[in-house]
Amino acid sequence: MNISLPDGSIREIKTGLTGLDLAKDIGPGLAKAAIAVTVNGIQKDLSDPILEDSEVSIITIDSDEGLEIMRHTLTAQVLARAVKNLYPETKLAIGPTIADGFYYDFEFKKPISYEDLEIIENEMKKIVSANSSITKVLHTKKEASKVFKSKGEEYKELIINESDQEDDFQLYYQNDCDFVDLCRGPHLPSLKHIGSFKLTKLAGAYWKGDSKNKMLTRIYGTAWKNEKDLNAYLNSIQEAEKRDHRKLGKEMKLFHFQEEAPGMVFWHPNGWTIYRLLQDFIRNKLQEYDYQEINTPQVVDRKLWEASGHWDKYRENMFITEIDEEHANEKRVNALKPMNCPCHVQVYNQGLKSYRDLPLRYSEFGSCHRYEASGTMHGLMRVRGFTQDDGHIFCTEDQIESETKLFIELLSSIYSDLGFNNFDIKLSTRPETRVGSDEVWDKAENALESAIKKLDLPYEIANGDGAFYGPKLDFVLTDAIGREWQCGTFQADFNLPDRLDAEYVAEDGQKQMPVMIHRAVLGSFERFIGVLIENYSGRLPFWLAPVQVAVSTIISDVNNYASEIIDELENAGIRCKADLRNEKISYKVREHSAAKVPVIIAIGKREAEAKTVSIRRIGSDKTESMSFDDALKLLSSENSNPN
Repeated sequence: MNISLPDGSIREIKTGLTGLDLAKDIGPGLAKAAIAVTVNGIQKDLSDPILEDSEVSIITIDSDEGLEIMRHTLTAQVLARAVKNLYPETKLAIGPTIADGFYYDFEFKKPISYEDLEIIENEMKKIVSANSSITKVLHTKKEASKVFKSKGEEYKELIINESDQEDDFQLYYQNDCDFVDLCRGPHLPSLKHIGSFKLTKLAGAYWKGDSKNKMLTRIYGTAWKNEKDLNAYLNSIQEAEKRDHRKLGKEMKLFHFQEEAPGMVFWHPNGWTIYRLLQDFIRNKLQEYDYQEINTPQVVDRKLWEASGHWDKYRENMFITEIDEEHANEKRVNALKPMNCPCHVQVYNQGLKSYRDLPLRYSEFGSCHRYEASGTMHGLMRVRGFTQDDGHIFCTEDQIESETKLFIELLSSIYSDLGFNNFDIKLSTRPETRVGSDEVWDKAENALESAIKKLDLPYEIANGDGAFYGPKLDFVLTDAIGREWQCGTFQADFNLPDRLDAEYVAEDGQKQMPVMIHRAVLGSFERFIGVLIENYSGRLPFWLAPVQVAVSTIISDVNNYASEIIDELENAGIRCKADLRNEKISYKVREHSAAKVPVIIAIGKREAEAKTVSIRRIGSDKTESMSFDDALKLLSSENSNPN
């Protein structure tokens, strides 16, 4: 039997030898580091036999795949076992890996608290220290169900009994106890490969994510190859907590939420200032690229949503309104728009369009509403009411490439001006289920890819991740602490123009369907403002800060001079705040610094007499003295926005 290895070599082994046998055959060092194997693209346990000619790669503990398998083993074989050791009457549900860690869902007889996590973590360390080997045994459906029934594990029984699978249920055992868990695997061959870990939080989670089912307790954790990596991650989490936009939003008096309008933002003056400044900035940028701004209704009859296909596919996420119109014989069913796309087609459809009119670029700061489950909402990052920096381009197939190029130039410019110089591009290609011919998909995918290449930008291809109506580009920002945020998008649509009868007269006089490109740079103002706040840790660029200057007096005798300064600053278009309170200047500085005011001007008797000011920048302990005229020139120069 021939085995093809990643380096291109071919190795002949006996049929039925395992991944571990192969690793030993290659070398003792590899065998020692091996924890699993990939056979023809499928991850398997080291103990699994290889039965046919295959492409094989050995997974080592130092690889990303190895880290994922280690986390998987940790949650299924260590966390689950530790909980059963400490709380024998607990029932096991599921325990998958997630980004940076893992979780497991349990049904506890008595609730546990955050303080109990340390106890569970210590038990996990005790289990790991035994370096127990892990063995996989395959069972029939009947056998596997019987195993867990005997242990009172009803959730495992349900998983097995509801499965279409009849054989080869994978049960994993440890050699030093009778603990067993059902898992898709693969797992580490031994607990000696477990790295450093920490349990992080508790949460409630419905069984199968259905609110009709029982509420379970979810224990989250993180795991890394070593203590150094773990500490680096924990430090990054602490830094992220410091930057949490919800915390900073309260300190900076930007916004709030309340129960009477869940997922809807109450913008305060400071927050709304940021919103308006950002909107004006984007509007000016769009005008440079020949977008025509429009505005469409928020409440639209269900007939349009039926025609667009959203009523069938998206109704559960829509806010529905039923209105008895005066003197009407039937109710009128409307919906708050969850997206702007069908309405933009309605604007396009007013009047006959020619190929000479294309490309036609519409933009809208479109207010949208989507019903998000209460457990998924998170400050500004996920809300029910939001405004998109939405835009739709109606163009010919031959114009897709040039429009892609223009959009990436626009997006790059905006991101750079807002302080994001690093972003990744993901090209998502045709899914199995799609509309449109292969010929059209070829043209669209090639156009998107060609535009990226001509701009000499790196990108990755996500095969099969495109929308059913066309391929797309997603733009992922990297913030100041290395986190990724998917914000911008550019999607070619061959479906909606057809469903909503969008046409143009081609050069040959025949009517053709335009391509509709859905595009956004920010995604939504709410979420992007949250990203901005966290990226800058609240210390927004001077031009975007809601209060740019706090004029603080040291003594009351200089209030008149302070008022003169305020007037001059405001006349220069600088947003300032007068702080004439009878408080110590140190108190005032601390308060304005907490509110992330970029510049604090302190005025005492000496400054008033000399017509100078003392300037202190946020994050600095140094104070700079200069004439007010020079200060005004300096601040005015900093106040010009990127437009």
